[in-house]
Amino acid sequence: MREARSARYYHHYHHRVVCGIAALIALSLSLAGCSTMPQTTTTQPTPGQPSYPSTPPVSITWSSSTSNLPAPTAQDPANADWGTGSDDFPLTVSNPTAGASVTSPMNVVASATPKNPIFFMRVYVDNVSLYYTSSNSINTQLFVAPGKHTLVVMAEDNAGYVSAIPLTVTVTSQAQTTISGIQNVPGWQSCSAVFPAGSQRAGQLCAAGSTNVPTSAMTEGIATPSMDGKSAQFSMSAPGGTPNPTYGYSNYLYFNPIAGGNNVSHFTYDLYFWIDHPEAPQALEFDLNQAYDDTGSGVPQRWVWGSECNFKGETPGRWDIWDDASGIWRATSIPCDPFPANTWNHLTWSVERVGDQVHYITLTVNGQAYNVDTYYTNQAGWDLEEIDTAFQMDLDSNADPYNVWLDQVNLTAY
Repeated sequence: MREARSARYYHHYHHRVVCGIAALIALSLSLAGCSTMPQTTTTQPTPGQPSYPSTPPVSITWSSSTSNLPAPTAQDPANADWGTGSDDFPLTVSNPTAGASVTSPMNVVASATPKNPIFFMRVYVDNVSLYYTSSNSINTQLFVAPGKHTLVVMAEDNAGYVSAIPLTVTVTSQAQTTISGIQNVPGWQSCSAVFPAGSQRAGQLCAAGSTNVPTSAMTEGIATPSMDGKSAQFSMSAPGGTPNPTYGYSNYLYFNPIAGGNNVSHFTYDLYFWIDHPEAPQALEFDLNQAYDDTGSGVPQRWVWGSECNFKGETPGRWDIWDDASGIWRATSIPCDPFPANTWNHLTWSVERVGDQVHYITLTVNGQAYNVDTYYTNQAGWDLEEIDTAFQMDLDSNADPYNVWLDQVNLTAY
């Protein structure tokens, strides 16, 4: 990192020319010759964004093609010069305000406008990175323990220049909270087998499966079918919309980083879904992820609660759950037959984070509750901090097309 920058100043100079007289103006000596030209005044344009300082930018070594990490490593603000503030380019935090008293989850709203493309933004609370984005704006919810905290919002551009704003806030309380209607919350992202070219994580593994990219789309605010007039439709097929084995076993993942935080460990993921051709998919996947980076301990971690209704896999007709540390699916004894077509199905997962383990507690499908009670060790070494919900569609060997609608997608956390 680099030392603090000095402020930049802009100077305006002007002089009058009088025949045979030398004038000393604005601290500079200017000798003017005789002239009969009329006196003119030049108005300097209003300065734009200040030039970057002459001190070196942060050295960038991370890239999606060379790193095993999904994002740049989080640094400890306490050991970085921007931890007490930095102003390489405009950065604003409109919420919360300095000294504010807020409830948890607290809404954090910020935006950065660097001259170069943005590299990433992060939000730290007491030197723990709770939220990461490759966008130049943040509007998220952070779960933070009651008490007085130091919050730092930082942004870095792809040339290595950094701006950061530290402020102190007091969290007065936190209660069980439900984030509702996630199917219509802005911020959904998507990818097929790997992240596409042009994204920060281009080439990194995403939905896995065949590398032949299928046709898939998400449309929000669907009135029919819906339970409340605001469902989201997810479609998937081979290009052209007809079965094509060339695109067999291709997948598409949709996820939304709706929040961040380390002060919640119990979650209820509750949603309704409708499918038009239940005989078509290879599997349907419903996931929840929590990640944060305690920069003081140097151990970034992610807890993944992944589940899929496996219709046609090695153990067909069963629910599978994700083993984080091993990185594989584990079959359960819970049955999962094709769901009824063109009707609403109700799914609820109850899970929790216990130390460095994920705990799958209970799965409820259309009113039938199943006691899962299974623990797996979490995934260590994950530098992309967020709480996100996810839905994945898998094509079968023939790439048979189908559509799924999600509605009343809610996440309760405490």
